[in-house]
Amino acid sequence: MKAAVLKSPKPVAQRPLQILDVAKPETKPGYVLLRVRACGVCRTDLHIVEGELPPKHPQIIPGHQIVGDVVDGSTETIALASRVGVCWLGGTDGTCPYCKRGEENLCDSPTFTGYSVPGGYAEYVLARADFVFPLPTALDNLHAAPLLCAGIIGFRSLRVAGVERGERVGLFGFGASAHLAIAVLHAWKCDVYVSTRGESHRKLAASLGATWVGSETEKPPVELDRAVTFAPSGDVVVTALASLRKGGVVAINAIHLDRMPQFDYDRLLWGERQLRSVANMTRADARDFLALAAEIGMQPTVTTYSLDQANEALLAVKNDAINGAAVILP
Repeated sequence: MKAAVLKSPKPVAQRPLQILDVAKPETKPGYVLLRVRACGVCRTDLHIVEGELPPKHPQIIPGHQIVGDVVDGSTETIALASRVGVCWLGGTDGTCPYCKRGEENLCDSPTFTGYSVPGGYAEYVLARADFVFPLPTALDNLHAAPLLCAGIIGFRSLRVAGVERGERVGLFGFGASAHLAIAVLHAWKCDVYVSTRGESHRKLAASLGATWVGSETEKPPVELDRAVTFAPSGDVVVTALASLRKGGVVAINAIHLDRMPQFDYDRLLWGERQLRSVANMTRADARDFLALAAEIGMQPTVTTYSLDQANEALLAVKNDAINGAAVILP
């Protein structure tokens, strides 16, 4: 099969992915073989290809927002030819204290798609059968792909932030994940305030019904009940914290931060304001979000790339050169 392979992490401008012919995965018990129909491009992929997340193998095929058809290895619950999605969390041990508490997103021995096992920048991918998700017919291949990480992790971020119906919620950064979270917030009758860099991102936020839109350095004109940061920047976290009411919560939706700057505890954190990190997702998050996405007719903004253009897709995400999500169509 054809795949985009990372052998040596380097800046995306240096085109770190090689388009190669590699062996098609062989099916094994407990797994399904998928023909990849679409694979979303995530900022976590950038952290992998640029080496901010240390390599786990001499080479890897990235990609963890996968829509595919089951071509081999069907199970009692996953039929042959069924259409399923694969996410970042590709497996857990099921035995650690976190798994036993129902906190599988914090598993001590997780498997990550496109990082610890090969991912979806390829024509085929092997996935653990109990970690794939049947996709509602209302979600087509192209628009389902970004939902499988950007959408699910954004949904979990709102849960971690404790968002309740009708609250004032800030989204700091407005890329692939935030432009899906705003649809959930509207379904929950929340007022949404967006601070983000890039005029095109601000226009997109306004077109999607944000109550207020400002630049990355601007604070919303009201105190927020909750906030979610999407940029991998500690400065953005502090800006979000400065926008909260007493008792408010900031959820940090980033697997990596450039730094965490010093800030004034008395002014910004005191008053039972809280900072919470978002780590991965659970299968329950995936099922709940995909059902909601189908119910409300969620339609991500998407730019498509061929597999041969995988480096270009990563560069576009890196440079915020597109609105919404990038999706690779093998």
